[in-house]
Amino acid sequence: QVRPVESGGGVVQAGGSLRLSCSASGGTFSGYSVTWSRQAPGKEREFVAGITSSGGLTAYRESVKGRFTMSRDNTKNTVYLQMNSLKPEDTAVYSCAGNLRGDYFRIFSSDYWGQGTPVTVSS
Repeated sequence: QVRPVESGGGVVQAGGSLRLSCSASGGTFSGYSVTWSRQAPGKEREFVAGITSSGGLTAYRESVKGRFTMSRDNTKNTVYLQMNSLKPEDTAVYSCAGNLRGDYFRIFSSDYWGQGTPVTVSS
């Protein structure tokens, strides 16, 4: 089982940018679709973005479209989430997970998430 490791979170003012990274520890993301999710305090985990194994297709939740961009570099075994124009409501712990189902537009509670990286957007 590939263990995702996230990094790149931090504290940023509204309107700022962050780039999150997700790497595969103990394996490779080769052949895996990868999704990003986030969980704010007291709220359920929600889908944020996803990408197919080839990187040819991406999907985003409505509230981040036009602001977030997901990409992957299979030579580096890393997936990225570029977040621009951040808003306070984007504050959450962001996690990534890989799957071999081909799902890049939804998440499941059984997906194997990393520990996550916290993002705080101040107003």
